[in-house]
Amino acid sequence: MYTLPKTIKVIAFDADDTLWVNETYFREAELEFAKLLAQYETANKIDQELFKTEIKNLTQYGYGIKGFILSMIECALELSNYQISPGTIAKIINIGKEMLEKPIELIDGVEEVLAELQGKYKLIVATKGDLLDQERKLQKSNLSHYFHHIEVMSDKKEKDYQKLIQHLDIQPSELLMIGNSLKSDVLPLVKIGATAIHIPFHTTWIHEQVAEDVSSKEDYYTVLKIKEVLSFL
Repeated sequence: MYTLPKTIKVIAFDADDTLWVNETYFREAELEFAKLLAQYETANKIDQELFKTEIKNLTQYGYGIKGFILSMIECALELSNYQISPGTIAKIINIGKEMLEKPIELIDGVEEVLAELQGKYKLIVATKGDLLDQERKLQKSNLSHYFHHIEVMSDKKEKDYQKLIQHLDIQPSELLMIGNSLKSDVLPLVKIGATAIHIPFHTTWIHEQVAEDVSSKEDYYTVLKIKEVLSFL
């Protein structure tokens, strides 16, 4: 049986693709977007250009569906040489609205894990994205009552986690982070002296992927299902 440092007092959970399904809907939206622009470019080229546009816009829009919609519209305008019809723009907007209205599909075992850990540790959500959208998803998930604190972060780099630790008034050694992204939920925590558990999700945005030789040099734990976390604690 694996054991974690006895110093841990706070367990932070990522939200998207750790507590509930999220990235799958982005992949579905990208496929629909490529179909709408099929007369202008190949699906592969459309996907590449959309990704470039999203990354370029991150500093202005941040993470989340609303920024994704704006990036799709901008990409459509550029790929069509500004010939895209208003009707197609409306369809792109509707893709985003449908994403915002998706039901919440909890990852298997999430509620069981939260119920077991509640009262033993201070549980928090540490996620990035659009504040309104993340609050909506948390409310629809019916998981809010398990958490002491909800932190919607503009990014998840070392400095962002250091601010979170200061806000929680704890030491890095007292924090455990659980999430699906090595880049955002694991490696920054390890570098500041906290503990992290990686739970891979079957779909990962390319921006969140890291080279295997980078991740293999860091000290963190990996499980395949969230229920396995209980064997550590």
